[in-house]
Amino acid sequence: MKIVTPRDNLLKPLQQVAGVVERRQTLPILANVLINAVNGRLDITATDLEVEMKTSTEVECDGELDFTLPARKLLDICRALPNNSTIQLTIEGDRAVLKSGKSRFTLGVLLAQDYPSIDPVASSHRFSVPQKILKRLIEKTQFAMAQQDVRYYLNGMLLEVRENMIRAIATDGHRLALSEAQCNLEDAVDVQVILPRKAVLELSRLLSDIDDELEIDVSSNHIRIKVSSTSFTSKLIDGKFPDYQRVIPSNTSKLVLASTDELGHALQRTSILSNEKYRGIRFQFTNGMLQLLAHNPEQEEAEEEIEIEYEDEELVVGFNVGYLIEVLNVIETDKVRLHLSDANSSCLIQNMDSEENKYVIMPMRL
Repeated sequence: MKIVTPRDNLLKPLQQVAGVVERRQTLPILANVLINAVNGRLDITATDLEVEMKTSTEVECDGELDFTLPARKLLDICRALPNNSTIQLTIEGDRAVLKSGKSRFTLGVLLAQDYPSIDPVASSHRFSVPQKILKRLIEKTQFAMAQQDVRYYLNGMLLEVRENMIRAIATDGHRLALSEAQCNLEDAVDVQVILPRKAVLELSRLLSDIDDELEIDVSSNHIRIKVSSTSFTSKLIDGKFPDYQRVIPSNTSKLVLASTDELGHALQRTSILSNEKYRGIRFQFTNGMLQLLAHNPEQEEAEEEIEIEYEDEELVVGFNVGYLIEVLNVIETDKVRLHLSDANSSCLIQNMDSEENKYVIMPMRL
């Protein structure tokens, strides 16, 4: 069987699914992509048994055939070929021959019937949201997800849908990020699921900032999201996410307004000489002024002063500078609000003009 296609028709779907393929595999076939060729179309699937992505592309092909090829090698070959080149792929037993111009590559083929698939149980909830809404929620919160935490339910993102509101919440136990958006749901939907970290990162790459609707199916153990010609399926984390509402400070007594850019740049400079392990910085708030102080075990120090809008008693508190910088990177307004109480209480950070995004950072003892 012979498959003929412009290089870009094969390169783009491969780039889309390649992130799902793990470099270190327990099963050799998981390093491959499954390719189904039928009626002038290729369906390309990648999985790591936790996440599965399937997309389609148009090609010229005679007949039907299922086979698997090494994902990284196939992607690297397509990337290395010239723009506007044509690829001819022929399957000969347990070998695939890929030709383009005067280039020729022979790749090993593994049996398609050995390729695993994720088969979710019947959907219990189905709803649609604009693609750009889900992308924005993920971008505003994903940085706060835990990584390889023993509390496995923190190694992902809580997605909550209820009362025409969709929320994304992420926390690693030291900070929390929440973003929400209104969405008009046809039916009353009440869903709370935890997406694994890898699924969140892959969705962030997959989604675009457009108004097209996503179709989302949720079952007891899987979520499936359809994005135009691509289907994305992920197992869900089975665990109880912390009660995030209890973490968000509600009775803060001190308000600080600061320039987002000015504060972000001052923190970047101060962080250069902070302790590389703990990243702690001392914040001293006085009337109209914020002093930042960092030092490290080598007895080096960094000090910054910026003007702020603050009219209250002096307050000294320590924060992880990396956490503050990551929050400021997703703040879109020129000014940022910091809500504080005392040196032992969490700080709530928000955009200047909306309540849609909330960021909570616990203080540090310096």
